[in-house]
Amino acid sequence: MTGYVFAPPACPSLPVVGQADRFPVRRIFCVGRNYAEHAREMGNDPDREPPFFFSKPGDALVQDGATIPYPPATENLHFEAELVLAIGLGGRDIAPGNALSHIWGYAPGNDLTRRDLQAQAKSMRRPWDMGKAFDNSAVCGAILSAADIGHPARGRITATVNDTLQQDADIADMIWPVADIIAHLSALVTLAPGDLIYTGTPAGVGALVAGDTCTVAIDGLGQVTTHIA
Repeated sequence: MTGYVFAPPACPSLPVVGQADRFPVRRIFCVGRNYAEHAREMGNDPDREPPFFFSKPGDALVQDGATIPYPPATENLHFEAELVLAIGLGGRDIAPGNALSHIWGYAPGNDLTRRDLQAQAKSMRRPWDMGKAFDNSAVCGAILSAADIGHPARGRITATVNDTLQQDADIADMIWPVADIIAHLSALVTLAPGDLIYTGTPAGVGALVAGDTCTVAIDGLGQVTTHIA
C-alpha cells in the first residue's frame, strides 16, 4: 500500500451550530469590492466591474474566540466584516436561479488584510497573495445550516473593535448578491463541497493593533470574536 513521506495535515474544519459534526473546509474564495461604499473608500468605482475573486488557504482559518499573533511584515493589519457562504453541493456554470441550493450554510467572517502589503502589490501590479492569504487571515464563526435558517437576503452586519462600532451595514447592500456570486465564481472554477466564499466587506474597515479585540456580527447568524496578541 502506498503511504506518505510524512503525515498529511489534518483537514481544516468549522463547528456547526447545534451539531456535533463539523464542516470540512476545502478552499476559501473571497469577493473583492462588493459593497459600493467600501469600493469608494478604497478609491475604486463600484459601477464599472463584475465581481472578482482572490483566495486564502484553508489552513488560514481562525475560529471564534481565538487569540492570534499580530502578523509579520505589516504595520497596517485591517479587519473586514463579511458574510461567509459554506458550499455543500458542487457544480460548474451554476445558474443564479439554482445557486441557493448549493449553499449548505452561512457564518460571520473577518477577512484580515495586511493593507500595506496589498497596497504595495496593487501599485506594482503584482498579485495580492501576501496581503490576503497569510497565516490566521480567515476568521470564521460557527456555521448555521441553511436547512435550519433558510437563505437570509438581508441582515445587519457590524464590526466592533474594543466595543467601538467601526462597520455598520446590511448584507442587502451587496453589489452582487449571493446567487450572482456563486454563478460568477462557478463559471471560473468548479465549486465543491467544503468551499467557503467570503462575500465582501462594507465601508468602515480599519486597523487593528496588538491588544485589540474585534467582533464581527450578522443578525441571525451570530458573531465571531478575535483577539490580537
